[in-house]
Amino acid sequence: MKKNIPVEKNKEYIVTIVSYGSDGEGIGKIDGFPIFINRAIKGEEVKVLCVKVKKNMAYGKIVEIIKSSEDRVTPICNIYDQCGGCNIQHLSYEAQLKLKKDRIIDCLSRLGKIPMDNIIVHDTIGMENPYRYRNKVQLPVGEGKNGEINIGFYANRSHNIVDMNTCYIQSEIADTLMKLVKQWMKRYNISAYNEETHSGIIRHIMLRSGFKTEEQMVVIVTNKNKVPYINELIEEIINNIKGVVSIVQNINTRNTNVILGTECVTLWGESHISDYIGEYKFIISPLSFFQINPIQTEKLYSKALEYADLQGDEVVFDAYCGTGTISLFLSEKAKKVYGVEIIPQAIENAKVNADRNKIHNAEFIVGKSEEVIPQMIEEGNFAEVVVVDPPRKGCEFKLLEAIGHMKPEKIVYVSCDPATLARDLKILMGFGYEILEVQPVDMFPQTSHVECVVLITRNDK
Repeated sequence: MKKNIPVEKNKEYIVTIVSYGSDGEGIGKIDGFPIFINRAIKGEEVKVLCVKVKKNMAYGKIVEIIKSSEDRVTPICNIYDQCGGCNIQHLSYEAQLKLKKDRIIDCLSRLGKIPMDNIIVHDTIGMENPYRYRNKVQLPVGEGKNGEINIGFYANRSHNIVDMNTCYIQSEIADTLMKLVKQWMKRYNISAYNEETHSGIIRHIMLRSGFKTEEQMVVIVTNKNKVPYINELIEEIINNIKGVVSIVQNINTRNTNVILGTECVTLWGESHISDYIGEYKFIISPLSFFQINPIQTEKLYSKALEYADLQGDEVVFDAYCGTGTISLFLSEKAKKVYGVEIIPQAIENAKVNADRNKIHNAEFIVGKSEEVIPQMIEEGNFAEVVVVDPPRKGCEFKLLEAIGHMKPEKIVYVSCDPATLARDLKILMGFGYEILEVQPVDMFPQTSHVECVVLITRNDK
């Protein structure tokens, strides 16, 4: 029997917003049928234009706000409505923090079917100043409709670049870099990359910043090996960006949406920068993973260390260890830490980081966590505590299965996606584990991204 859909495209409706979607959009219902509305806030009554209808949902855009929420604020950014870099800047910061906590609870209970009665979900740890927090910015470079050069974030759900002069979630130095690169490209007629034709030279610009060291790395991502007038750009950067210690060309000639290629050429200075998290100093290269919000990272990792509750005689596995940031935090109180990461450059950084911090009880292994850790267990290496910090897709089942069979006393799960977190927690519960606490940490203010750390222990009842 064909389902009756109560909305039509290009018609207007009045709805009350009852919840939020995964991207922070408001959800209203018309005869029980959900309509997703960008920039709408829970509790508001809005008139919407239906712009797209699917079998199980529709999408609308606000025509008029009939009843406005007390949580609505005026965005600080004048291109917020066009740009896809932020998506909840119209929410007060207090409401943003609540949205993130509620999103975790919703995913665990609704998607994971996890009983929440005995799980403590703490309030989200926020920032004193939730702007200018990014220590890494990757900005696409493209050609506009009239041949002008556009540098900025993509518009929401598209690859159209919204040109900008400033961004309030990145540093002022990134604003300066955008201006310098654009001026240089215009002066020397350097072409911007065209995705459709796979032509042009400059694809992206990236800035990596050390917040405590104030060191700056500039990365120019190119579609060609040779870039004309590159020395002139190097000179402009050196003369105008304070603290720059590294200028790198990353070569990406593939016809792909992946930002960085595998080949990096140091054009000037060092091949890396350094920064601190807590008392530990880390080396950061162009390709290595490093959390983008150093202020909140310290809070996140301190909570992970608290949940691990190490007494000094434990062996710890750190899956998806990146440049070894969590591993070094854990090594302070562990007998031995094994960090596993698939990216060779990150593991090299991790080894250097351990050496520079005089850490001798951390060992780093290149490979897929879901392959290396099961092999370690098979060879008789066991851990009392396992820490996982996977990418957005979550953990591979093979890894969770190996951990479940090893039966560590404690698992600390650092998550950047509550939906895959819910799936993985449900799997771990099947291996005899229970979830005790969840601590959300706002790593990405003004966006709907949610990060949290979860304490999981064996259920021996």
